[in-house]
Amino acid sequence: MLDTQKIRADFPILSQKINGRPLVYFDNGATSQKPQVVIDAISQYYQEINANIHRGVHTLSQNATDAYEISRGKIQNHINAKHPHEVIFTSGTTHAINVVANGFASLMKEGDEVLVSALEHHSNIVPWQMLCERTGAILKVIPMNDAGELIMSEFDKLISTKTKMVTVNHISNALGTINPIKYMIDKAHEVGAAILIDGAQATPHLRPDVQDLDCDFYVFSGHKICGPTGVGILYGKEDWLRKLPPYQGGGEMIATVTFEKTTYADLPHKFEAGTPNIEGGIVLGTAIDYLNEVGFENIANYENELLAYATEKLLEIEGLKIYGTATAKTSVISFNIDGIHPYDIGTIIDKLGIAVRTGHHCAQPIMDFYKIPGTIRASFAFYNTKEEIDLMVDAVKKAKIMLS
Repeated sequence: MLDTQKIRADFPILSQKINGRPLVYFDNGATSQKPQVVIDAISQYYQEINANIHRGVHTLSQNATDAYEISRGKIQNHINAKHPHEVIFTSGTTHAINVVANGFASLMKEGDEVLVSALEHHSNIVPWQMLCERTGAILKVIPMNDAGELIMSEFDKLISTKTKMVTVNHISNALGTINPIKYMIDKAHEVGAAILIDGAQATPHLRPDVQDLDCDFYVFSGHKICGPTGVGILYGKEDWLRKLPPYQGGGEMIATVTFEKTTYADLPHKFEAGTPNIEGGIVLGTAIDYLNEVGFENIANYENELLAYATEKLLEIEGLKIYGTATAKTSVISFNIDGIHPYDIGTIIDKLGIAVRTGHHCAQPIMDFYKIPGTIRASFAFYNTKEEIDLMVDAVKKAKIMLS
């Protein structure tokens, strides 16, 4: 069981007031808050070991390099990657997806197919559209149903030997749907396709085992798992990472450079051109340590309680509709109230200290499917409480009265 009050004390931002009211932070799907241990680790880096990595023989550079590579090892263990060089530091999920999409552009030809799901964030749609424009490949979409679930019978029809890449999120950022990725991974491999899993929304709630999943690529961001912004992870199977060309050229990713020819460094440095977000990479390891100390099973169980409680309370409001009612779902609720624009609700409840996200959540195709401009999205974390949910529900009721 979680000691929620003790956990909340670890997050200094949660004690502040917004417009004179206690902050209720329900925008965790956009970014998580940071515990004091992470904030301290950022300061410690700059106070004690700030130096560039992998290049210097002096003590600070060696200490920074050691800390950076120790963090890479922590992430390898966390996701159960086979090798540390299968863990590539990026600036975030978007960067990681673009590394893979850019690399696959050199491996695909006209008539090849990419399958993308209808539940994707724009960052897992646009890079593949760009790939198709460059190569003549065809983008095909795995459809969804009214509950916000992918239609697996249609996926089975779409996938074929023409499919070279399947890309799907583990959990939908807009609806909270948990996708059947293990089934999809197995089907992709049956036809010889690679598969990329966008784990940006999954990694705050569960611990992925990439060897058990057998995915070819798994990507996620640090800032959604209590770590800093500007750092993320691309996991790739070694064989695939060796096949793909570098995404960027510059320092660190080279073995030799002459004006006639450049040869590239071995993994992981082949994909880590330039000075990275050193502090972010190191502190991401600190954030993962913190979450593992809390325990992902504890996190999942508690957040499921919050989801069930919030769903029950919100549905008591007349005219409120929840979008995304999948059987397998995690701690995201997207909803609207009949006749009221989601932005108006969000603006009013902010005055009451409630932070939610309104809009299309970088998932416009989902909103188009439901024929709505957007939703109000409340996304929960392990440091939230049922009492905060009560405050949100009361605030939504007040906003409804004001706007009706």
